Amino acid sequence: MIMKIIKIVMYKAKSLCIVRSRVIGNTSNFFGVGYRNYITATTTKSNDQKFREYKDEYNEAVVNKKKYWDEKASKITWNKKYDDVLTGTPESPNWFDGGKLNMCYNALDRHLVDPESRDRLAFIHETPLYGTTLKYTYRELHEQVCLVAQALLNLGVQQGDRVVIYMPTMPEASMAMLACARIGAIHSVVFGGFAAPQLAARIEHCQAKVVISADFGVEALRTIAYTPLLKDALEISKHKPESVIIYERKDLVPKDLPVIPKLDGCLYWSDLIRKVQPMRDYVEVDSKHPLYLLYTSGTTGSPKGIVRETGGYAVALAHTMNNIFNCEKGDVFFTTSDIGWVVAHTLVTYGPLLSGMTALSYEGKPVIPDAGVLWRLSEKHRVKALFTAPTAARAIQRDDPQGLLPKKYDLSKLESVWLGGERGDPTTLKYLADATGKQHGIFDSYWQTESGWPMITNARGAIPIRYGSAGMPAPGADLHVVGPDNNKLDTGVMGEILATLPLPPGYCTKLYKNDDGFRKSYYAGYTGYYRTGDAGYQDDDGYFYIMTRVDDVINTSGHRMSTSAIEEILYSHPDIVECAVIGAHDEIKGEIPFGFVVMKEGKLFTPETEAQLIKMVRDKIGAVATFKRVMPVSRLPKTRSGKIVRNILKAISNGHEHYGVPPTIEDPEVPKEIEAQFKKYMNTHQF
Repeated sequence: MIMKIIKIVMYKAKSLCIVRSRVIGNTSNFFGVGYRNYITATTTKSNDQKFREYKDEYNEAVVNKKKYWDEKASKITWNKKYDDVLTGTPESPNWFDGGKLNMCYNALDRHLVDPESRDRLAFIHETPLYGTTLKYTYRELHEQVCLVAQALLNLGVQQGDRVVIYMPTMPEASMAMLACARIGAIHSVVFGGFAAPQLAARIEHCQAKVVISADFGVEALRTIAYTPLLKDALEISKHKPESVIIYERKDLVPKDLPVIPKLDGCLYWSDLIRKVQPMRDYVEVDSKHPLYLLYTSGTTGSPKGIVRETGGYAVALAHTMNNIFNCEKGDVFFTTSDIGWVVAHTLVTYGPLLSGMTALSYEGKPVIPDAGVLWRLSEKHRVKALFTAPTAARAIQRDDPQGLLPKKYDLSKLESVWLGGERGDPTTLKYLADATGKQHGIFDSYWQTESGWPMITNARGAIPIRYGSAGMPAPGADLHVVGPDNNKLDTGVMGEILATLPLPPGYCTKLYKNDDGFRKSYYAGYTGYYRTGDAGYQDDDGYFYIMTRVDDVINTSGHRMSTSAIEEILYSHPDIVECAVIGAHDEIKGEIPFGFVVMKEGKLFTPETEAQLIKMVRDKIGAVATFKRVMPVSRLPKTRSGKIVRNILKAISNGHEHYGVPPTIEDPEVPKEIEAQFKKYMNTHQF
């Protein structure tokens, strides 16, 4: 056999150039391409047996779907076993058809039989800014959930009713979610950072019967009162919920908010549960019964209600905790995600509990009170796996550039650190590996609100690490890079990342009250595939690289938001005639919105104008938008047909001197004008 040694450049970031050597010859076929051994500083040698097991499992999940998922479903307790593992159509699959179960029972009740399990910690919650720690065993958590479930029943909440939960990350938020699951109600958690109009839109769209909120939450170094935001949202919403429940926090006293505004006409959590007996029974639901709705921004800026079905999600999560994260009963899983994200639904409220683990949740920022807090808590609670966002990791790196703080703590129990919510850049991943000493345990992952669990990752750490890549598809996710002609693209060629139908258990296959919208958003344009909306490529060994969004949704610290929604707000300013918003690179948050505005004739762009625009976006979308950069331009780059060429604006805002000017551009001088204006803007602004 003739062998060649070829050096190729696979990734270049700033001054970092990673060169990989690859051996080319007769190789095994995997993902349709040859598997080759890359020898690089960024690739770790994994156990060959583990990698072979991963490949075998992946292929089994693709080829023998029914057999594979039937075995995984044995981890769930079914009140009535399903008649068939998979029925329906590729576009609308029915996973575990005919089965009946209850998610709350699987997460809590079944662990109470064993004395050791019932007294194991189910939840640990930390608020480092205030130095508070809350702990609940499985028995204690079960008791609280049963009380809340009965209180909801007494308020008339029935199976299928929607309950909006507008709370910070805290145990009571998960209690409310589990209580809804116990009685068959459908919960919809809304991120606490959203402004009143966003909350109102969700209350109105799902026709919430009850809204549950806390009186305040902790954000960075400040306290946010939730009751004024909720009051405004209830006034805006055309739909009025029958009841509003407020949880008055006693676990900490706000340092900067001595008086928490009250909400007229509300009910108080403590009063409701004091008057009831815990609900020991539970409601059996069909496998297809919606467990929750989780709203995500679409390309039009209007919220999309992702529907998560109970049976498929339960099976997928029981599978995920062990087969992807390599965790099992008794392990501590630490997630820094906010409860309003799908990550916390999966890795705080449901996933760890289904597997009899301990979920450690976190309220606050990863560098408050200092950049060592995540490592300190990992030592304190003997964490096995930590899941956080690249934004958090970059913030830690900013405050601890030498990576000295992790070395102060005993991280011997910490087996892995996982990143998700946005692309994990190689520099950040390498920093974490060097700082923690976990050269074989720092993993990126790619998933979506729609998927509910990782689509691309490093299952059980079995795959040799390749920084810059999210890894390989999780068993069950049949992914490909496809071109507009519906054909699979060659390795190294950028295209849209698609999932072969039918989608695996737990994935969303419908939008709430908008089936046509789901088909148009996720199925249109391709045959036999689900559209992720993300573009990327696959290398010769089957590693996937997620590069960008194909629509106008940008990702700021894991929050997906529509640039068109921000543009709509800017357009509402009386002095703005045209505008465009793009996602600009940010070292900490990954991507932030950057606005370009054209003033009306005779109107000047003043510091007051800038402040007004920033405030308008904050008031309409919330602080999560991180909208702080908006600059005036005399003209926007447009094609002859009038379309704004946003990629030019994006390139300029990211400091790229070389950008492609399309031949269809109306005036080739406009990009040069904007580049000069941008340099002037950056010289007069500090961020």
